[in-house]
Amino acid sequence: MRKISIMSLKSKLVLSYLLVILGTVLVLSLAVSLAVQNYIKNQQIESLRQSAAYLAREAEGRYQYNGGWNTVAFSSVAPSQPMLLILVDAKDNPLLCSQPDDFDGSNCSNPQVKHELVNSLQDQSTSSGDIQISTRDGNFSFIYISVPLKAGDQTIGALFLTQPQFSPRGGLLPQINRSILLAGLIVAAIAALCSYLLVRRFMRPVESLTLAAERMKYGNYTQRVPSPNSQDELGQLALTFNEMASTIEADVTELRRQDEVRRDLIANIAHDLATPLTAIQGLSEALADDVISDPTARQETAQLIGREVQRLRRMVADVRQMTSLEAGQTPLDLAPLDLQSLVDETLLVLKPECEQMGITLYNDVPDDIPQVQVDSDRVIQVLLNLLDNARRHTPDGGSIRVGARAQDSHIEVWVSDTGSGIDPADLPHIFERFYRADRSRTTTTGGSGLGLSIVKAIITAHSGTVSAESTLSQGTRIMFTLPVAGKITPTLVQGTAPLLA
Repeated sequence: MRKISIMSLKSKLVLSYLLVILGTVLVLSLAVSLAVQNYIKNQQIESLRQSAAYLAREAEGRYQYNGGWNTVAFSSVAPSQPMLLILVDAKDNPLLCSQPDDFDGSNCSNPQVKHELVNSLQDQSTSSGDIQISTRDGNFSFIYISVPLKAGDQTIGALFLTQPQFSPRGGLLPQINRSILLAGLIVAAIAALCSYLLVRRFMRPVESLTLAAERMKYGNYTQRVPSPNSQDELGQLALTFNEMASTIEADVTELRRQDEVRRDLIANIAHDLATPLTAIQGLSEALADDVISDPTARQETAQLIGREVQRLRRMVADVRQMTSLEAGQTPLDLAPLDLQSLVDETLLVLKPECEQMGITLYNDVPDDIPQVQVDSDRVIQVLLNLLDNARRHTPDGGSIRVGARAQDSHIEVWVSDTGSGIDPADLPHIFERFYRADRSRTTTTGGSGLGLSIVKAIITAHSGTVSAESTLSQGTRIMFTLPVAGKITPTLVQGTAPLLA
């Protein structure tokens, strides 16, 4: 059996699902991380805006209270949190630069800070954004807000305030990212497990089909797959496979049976031909060698040779007829016929022999039986065959009856006798070619073994059926059907296999 490769369909499906899941989790993680960053940034900007507004009001109040910047105590407007705070007057002169101890002193003269302060003074508008602030631990991204300071309608200065986007020491963003990554990995693991279980369940019917096909390849035609409960494509595939397997099994069984029948047929023909040929050879050699010198004995020997030759000719004729019937090469000369008259005509042929044996013949066909649409010669051949079989198996003083009854579009005809009967083990096989229920019979003591097979082929050609029932020591009854005239047109039906195909 071929091994399943590592990259089987199951592996490919699981891998593809896993890649899709990981990609989805990665995209979602990035989206969540960016959303969290934006949310935190917006919250910080709003917090910074509120702090800047508060400090601006404090500075403006001190300015108005003191009448200028000269006497303002700037320590009163210093932020309570560690932030970078820069104040300038209306002419951009620095008034205050307050920052934590770990900030670099260059932040007070940062060009971007200068630029934003000038814009606030000139445009008299509030601006915000990102700025790089130097600390002892390096440069970090801060958010800032720059607001103009006013006393009434007069611009008296500007205020610049910064706050770190994310605490350099607290590591809030890395913590958030780690949490998102961990949650994503957990979701990916659960999704991968679910995908594997679903794929395994999905692939189970496919694996069953593959295994069944492998076994069928090696001759196990009885292999079937369980029918899934689902009505999807896999369920339909399983049903189709089982139907195909049943068809293949039936075909292979029939082919094997036909092959066995063909071998038996050849063996039977060889055996049945050997007996008369051996007799002819022995008798001919006796005549040629003058072993038989008496003229009367020579005459009897010659007649015996003639009878054996006739037996061979009958056997060959039976084989040819059987082959022709089963191959569908024998046309039927169909005509409406009176069945009772046909039976009378047939019984007259056998009446002399039966009278010598004390066997009584009866025609039990009703007078009002409908006509049949048949080939008279073929039906007479069927009746003669069945009646001759009945005569040979009916003891002296017995009886043979031919009867019939109407059945819708067919007439059922039967031939019954009071003979020895047929063993139940032999009854199913009596219509097989060269089958003899009496093992002691040969071509010398009986027929060719094709008589009942020819009967079945002729009846089948008339779109009929044939069957038999028998009781040992009581007799046998052979039944067959013929079409009623005008109701069914018989067509020649080919047999399962030509005799010598």
